[in-house]
Amino acid sequence: MSNDRIDTVALGTGGPLVGVQGLGCMGMSASYGPTDETEARATLEHALERGVTLFDTADIYGFGRNEEFIAPFVRAHRDHLTLATKFAIERREDDPSFQAIRNDRGYIRASVEGSLRRLGVDHIDLYYMHRRNVDVPMEESVGAMAELVAEGKVRHLGLSEVSPGELRTAHAVHPIAAVQSEWSLFSRDVEAGVVDAAKELGVAFVPYSPLGRGFLTGSFVSADKELDTKDWRRTQPRFTGDNAAANAALLEPVRKIAEARGISLAQVALAWVQQRAEVHGLSVIPIPGTRKRTRIEENLAATRIVLDAAELAQLEPIAGKVAGNRYTDMTFTAVGRE
Repeated sequence: MSNDRIDTVALGTGGPLVGVQGLGCMGMSASYGPTDETEARATLEHALERGVTLFDTADIYGFGRNEEFIAPFVRAHRDHLTLATKFAIERREDDPSFQAIRNDRGYIRASVEGSLRRLGVDHIDLYYMHRRNVDVPMEESVGAMAELVAEGKVRHLGLSEVSPGELRTAHAVHPIAAVQSEWSLFSRDVEAGVVDAAKELGVAFVPYSPLGRGFLTGSFVSADKELDTKDWRRTQPRFTGDNAAANAALLEPVRKIAEARGISLAQVALAWVQQRAEVHGLSVIPIPGTRKRTRIEENLAATRIVLDAAELAQLEPIAGKVAGNRYTDMTFTAVGRE
């Protein structure tokens, strides 16, 4: 292991120490077009070498293929990393129109067995409920997840895209180590309540898409014109048509700060997210996704960049001006539930 490693932080009260930045693995085998698998595997190794220890996947990413893809890496370094995966989103590869959210006990038990099998491990360090089905009592879902902890199949529990009340209800059933939701310069709805609830309960916050699915890096403007035909972002409201053009203009203050400091747009955006820990007083471990070692270096450098008050003031208005929703179907999120 290298001595030039990022700092660590506790993954919630009583949780393991992890690097202050994790790695989202989804894009290595799902959603963002073709992958150079050799480079992706080298990226996993390089991330760990630099102190990234929280590796995030889900059973739905590539219909289980993402878990299978990272499995050899996980097994090779089992004692040196924190493995996070998720359940709850049910889709069918032979029917792209089908989608369901499953939080019932039977589904949870079947899901964890599937993930353990694909990953080739005997336990999962952090097991998330990926999405919330409001028709299933939180007590039932978290109760079933708690059984997995008691059985040694799971070490810690997490939730994704939940409201403040849902987080409090879940935490009363069994301690929640981490809550995961989108949080970036473009997406700040979590600041309306769930961040404060996480702080109150000692729950770590794991921002996904801290780079706005790559849009905040300036690497593309119009997804439907620039990205691979199999790239999921071509279907998302913020990245296409008039919305994309309007949102690209919002990057101007990010670009000015980057130019003045001699850093990248991505580093400005990630530094802003990393700094939410100090602003809100809780553990914040963003999980930007990448398939390239060079991006690991770029992203991790942001953990040591501190934006000053004037720079933060320039960035503050951006989220309120973003055109388009995060998803085509926002019922897939916690927005509006509390």
